[in-house]
Amino acid sequence: MASIFSELIRRPGRIGITPGTLLLGIGLILGIAASPPLAVAAGPTGLPPVEARRFLQAHCYDCHQGDESEAGLDLLTLVEPAADEVFLGETEDLTERWVRMIDRVREGEMPPASAGELSTDEIESFVEPVSDWLRSHQRAETEQLGRVRGKRLTNLQLERTLHDLFGIDIPLADGFSDEPRVGGFVSIADGQAMSHFQLEQHLRAVDASLDEAFRRAGSKPDRYDKTFSPTEIAKRRPGQRNREPELREGLAVVWSSRLIFYGRMAVTTAPADGWYRFTIRASSVKSPDQHGVWCSVRTGPCVSSAPLLQTLGGFEATETPGEWTFEGWLPKGHMLEVRPADANLKLARFAGGQVGAGEGEPQDVPGVAIHQVTMTRVHRGADDDGVRERLIGSLRVEATGQGARGLVSDQPEADVSELVRDFARRAFRRPVAADESEPYVQIALAALAEGESLDRAMRAGYRAVLCSPRFLYFTELPGRLDDHAIASRLSYFLWNRMPDETLIGLADRGELSRPEVIREQVRRMLADPRGDDFVQDFSDQWLDLCDIDFTEPDPRLYRDFDPLVQHAMLLETRHYLRKMLDEDLSVNHLIDSDFTVLNSRLARFYGIEGVEGDQMRVVPLRPKDRRGGLLTHGSILKVTANGTVTSPVIRGVWVSERMLGEHIPPPPTNVPAIEPDIRGATTIREQLDKHKSSDSCAGCHVKIDPPGFALENYDPAGQWRTKYLTAGGKGRQAVDPSYEMPDGETFSGIEDFKRLVLRQPERLAYGLAEKLFTYSTGAAVRFGDREEVWRVVEQTRDTGHGFRSLVEAVAVSPLFLSK
Repeated sequence: MASIFSELIRRPGRIGITPGTLLLGIGLILGIAASPPLAVAAGPTGLPPVEARRFLQAHCYDCHQGDESEAGLDLLTLVEPAADEVFLGETEDLTERWVRMIDRVREGEMPPASAGELSTDEIESFVEPVSDWLRSHQRAETEQLGRVRGKRLTNLQLERTLHDLFGIDIPLADGFSDEPRVGGFVSIADGQAMSHFQLEQHLRAVDASLDEAFRRAGSKPDRYDKTFSPTEIAKRRPGQRNREPELREGLAVVWSSRLIFYGRMAVTTAPADGWYRFTIRASSVKSPDQHGVWCSVRTGPCVSSAPLLQTLGGFEATETPGEWTFEGWLPKGHMLEVRPADANLKLARFAGGQVGAGEGEPQDVPGVAIHQVTMTRVHRGADDDGVRERLIGSLRVEATGQGARGLVSDQPEADVSELVRDFARRAFRRPVAADESEPYVQIALAALAEGESLDRAMRAGYRAVLCSPRFLYFTELPGRLDDHAIASRLSYFLWNRMPDETLIGLADRGELSRPEVIREQVRRMLADPRGDDFVQDFSDQWLDLCDIDFTEPDPRLYRDFDPLVQHAMLLETRHYLRKMLDEDLSVNHLIDSDFTVLNSRLARFYGIEGVEGDQMRVVPLRPKDRRGGLLTHGSILKVTANGTVTSPVIRGVWVSERMLGEHIPPPPTNVPAIEPDIRGATTIREQLDKHKSSDSCAGCHVKIDPPGFALENYDPAGQWRTKYLTAGGKGRQAVDPSYEMPDGETFSGIEDFKRLVLRQPERLAYGLAEKLFTYSTGAAVRFGDREEVWRVVEQTRDTGHGFRSLVEAVAVSPLFLSK
C-alpha cells in the first residue's frame, strides 16, 4: 500500500492535490483495500437429522468409514459429535457432500445395486429430512447475509462503466490480471478479491480514463483520414526484415505464403493509440476453381519480439473487386496486415525469403491484389462534445497561454461542488445524499484552495469517487433489492455496463420493481445493439469460448483448420444464439436444429455445399451434413479438445455441466487420470472400460460418458471423422460413438443421442436457467435455490422454454431480485 501512497504524492500534477490534502483520499482507498474479508458461509450447524444417521448406519458405513473408505468419503466425519466443530468451520465443501449424497441416493446410484434395491420409503427417509435440514440452514443464512457476498465490478464491467461515465472508448480491461473463474464465470462474488496489486491496476485504469477524458474535453478534434494507393502500400522499408506487398500491374499483391512478416503495410502505421476504421478494396489473383481467395485482416507491429497480432476479421476476395470495412484498436506504431490465410491454398516460394528480395518472380499460386486502403481515426464512444458534457458540464474551455487550454469558471467553488456531486451520483449508480458526497467535494475544493487549476481540482474529486468502494462494489443489502439496485443488476446482467437513463429514470420513480416493467426493460435491452454484448459475454464464459485460443489443432493432422475457420466458428455460435434470443427459440436448439449460421469458408470446412460469400447467413441443414444444434458447433468441439486428441470424459463433463444441469464432482484422488494413446494402439473406449470398473468411478461415468462418446465422430478441430488420426497416419482405429445406458437403452451416434436428450427438454431448461442465475446474480445456485429454478422452468413451458423467455423469467424471479 505504501507504494500507492508514494505514487499519489509523487504525481500531484496529475491528481491535483498535495500530501496534506491526500489524507481523505487515502482513507477512501483504504476502504477498498482494508475491507474485512467476505463472510464465509458456514456448513450446516448441529448434527444431521437422526433419520439420516440411521440410514447411513444401515446402508453406507460398510464402504464409507475409516481411512480406507471408498472414494475417500468417510461418512463418520460428517455425523459424529466430534465433527460438530467442522460443521461450524467448513463451508461449501461440506454442504456439497451432503447435496451429492442426496442426489445419488434419490437417483438410485447409491447404495450400489450390489447392495440391494431400496424402497421409495427408505429413500425418502433419508432425502426429505436432510433436504429440509440443508434448506433451513441456507434460508437462515440468506436472511442474515444474502446469497451474494461483496460483489464488485469485473474487469470488463469496470472498463465499460468508465467508458459510459466519460464517453471514452479506450481499452482498459487488458491491463488487468486474469480473473478467477468459478463455475466458468468471473462475476461470482466468492471468487473475487481485492489485492494490493489489483488496487494498483484499478488506479492505473482510473488515471488512464481521466487522462483520455480531459484530453478529449480540452483539445481540438484529432482527425486522421488517409487513402493509400497500391504504390504507397507496396513501398519498401529499407533495413526492415519484412516483406511488403509487391507491385504487380499497378496493384499491391500479397501471395499465399507462410512467411511471418508478410503482407504488413508500413504506410498504415498508426500515428497514435486509437480506434481506426479500414476500408479495403481488393480482388483475387489466380483464384482456386471452386471459390475465391480467403484473406485474414490483422493488426500489429513488425518486429520479431512483437506480441500476437490482433484479428479484425477476414474476407473472400474474388476476381470482381469488392470492398470490406473493419475496425480495430491500434497502439501507436502498429499497422495493418492483409494476406491469404486459407490453409488449403498452394504456397508461394520466394528466392529472397523473408527480406523481400526476388520481387517480380513468377508465381503460380493464389494471391490478393489490393487496389486501395482507407484509414480513418474513429471514436466508438461519444463525440468530443459528449465527452465535455459528461466531464465538465457547461464549463468553458479556453486558451490559457502558450498554446495551452484549460477550464474557466466565474464561480469555481460552486461549479466544482456541483459537478463532483453529480459525478458521484452517476458513478455510484444511485441517489447520493449530500453528506455522502461531501468528502469527495472537499478533496476537490482543497485542491482549489491550494492553488491547483480547475482541471486538476476536478480530477482530484473524480479520482476520489472512482477509488471509493461505493463505485467498485455493488451496494446491496440482505433482502429484496431496491429499485436502483435492480437497475444495476439488470444492466450488468444484459449489458455489463452501468444503467442507462431509462433504467435510472424508472428507478427514481420507483417503478422498476414491478414485474411487467422489468420484462419490458429486458426486451428493450436485448433488442438494443448492446444486447449483442450479452450474447458474447455470456457465451464466452458459459461455453468457454474465451478459451478458444488456448489450444491449436495439430497442423500435421488437421490441415484444413486455419484462423479464418476459427473466427467463423465464433461468429457461428454468436449469431446462432442471437437468433435464439431474437426469435425466442426453444432450448432444444442447444442440442439439435435444422439450421446453422455459416459463411463459405466454414461451410467448406464442415463439408456443407451451396454456401457462397464471406457474410454469415442462416443455412438450412440436411441429415447428411451431420450438424445441427449448438452441440455440434466447431467452437464447442474445439474448446472441449486439446488440439491433438479428443476425450469422451472431457467432452462428457463439459456437456453435462454446461447444458444438462449436472454437477460432476472431481475424481477421487486415488484414481489416476487417463493418458491418451497418441499412437492409436488402444482406443479411448478400451481405456475407459478399465478405468470405470470400480463403483467410485462408475457413478459419474454413467452421466459423462454418453455425451462424450456421442461426440467422438468430431475431431479436435471440429470436423467429422470415422477413424482416429494418428501421428504418421498408421494403425488408424475406427471411431465407435455408440453407448449402452444403465437402463439398457442404446444409441449408435450423435443423432440417436440427440433424440434421447430431447425427450427431457426441462433438463436443458434447468441447466440454462441455472447458468443465467449464476451469471446474473454473482452467486452459484445452491441446494435451497433449486425450487425457484424449477419454477422458472415451469413458467416458460408454454414457449418451449424459449431462450428469451428464460431470461425474462430469471429477471423477475425472487432469486434475481434479492441480494
